[in-house]
Amino acid sequence: MNILVIVRQVPDVVEELEVAADGKSLDSEFLRMIISESDDHALEEALLLKERHGGKVTVLAPDAPDIDDALYSALAKGADRVVKVEGIEGRRSTRHVAAQLAQVIASQGDSLAADLVLTGVQAIEDLDGLMAPLLAHHLNLPHLAIVTKVTVDEAARKVSALREFAGGVRGEFELPLPAVLGIQAAEKPPRYVPVAKVRAAMKSQRIDTLAAGGVSEPLLMEILALKKPEAAGHAEMLAGSPEEAASRLVGILSERGVI
Repeated sequence: MNILVIVRQVPDVVEELEVAADGKSLDSEFLRMIISESDDHALEEALLLKERHGGKVTVLAPDAPDIDDALYSALAKGADRVVKVEGIEGRRSTRHVAAQLAQVIASQGDSLAADLVLTGVQAIEDLDGLMAPLLAHHLNLPHLAIVTKVTVDEAARKVSALREFAGGVRGEFELPLPAVLGIQAAEKPPRYVPVAKVRAAMKSQRIDTLAAGGVSEPLLMEILALKKPEAAGHAEMLAGSPEEAASRLVGILSERGVI
């Protein structure tokens, strides 16, 4: 069973983010990049499936700062092959990235052929969660997103996936293979890999490199300005007894036309 996992780098929001001089992007000089959390869950789910069914896990990623570290970590965790796609300029929209990655996958034939394509359901800079359906569209494959459990029946060439809905509702769906799944959470937390094991992977394994082709996708949205949140005011603390505080609260609501 061949599984292809798409991973991307996103800004680490633990660090202080600064707006660049152009006013439309983040300042990359001190920006730390990490693998998207849901993509990490997609990788973990792929490794769990490999442990159950055997086969091969390939990780495909657009070139980005620190992506080599993420790919060597994937090898140390148990991935069989990692591929970096160069030529996807800047921080392009998910629509552009999905089109270019799909073109690379299709152009490589059996080299990147997969029974399952897994990717994170969303990234912190892509809250629409479009990567899985866009990839499926370009690859002409069925897809399902917001997946929390995957069960594969290789003999029947089908996959069952558990999908989360609002209100604590879950639904189980069945898709024919090959298929694309957007993973929200793996069945187990992403495994930890020691630094020594990552360094060993750096010495003994390699990152394959492919070039992105020229794919034309319409620019549907343009960032006009990017600004940090501005403090508009401060909370007013209501002192006194409960009765006095309640009276003051009613007065404030009345002054603002709420009641």
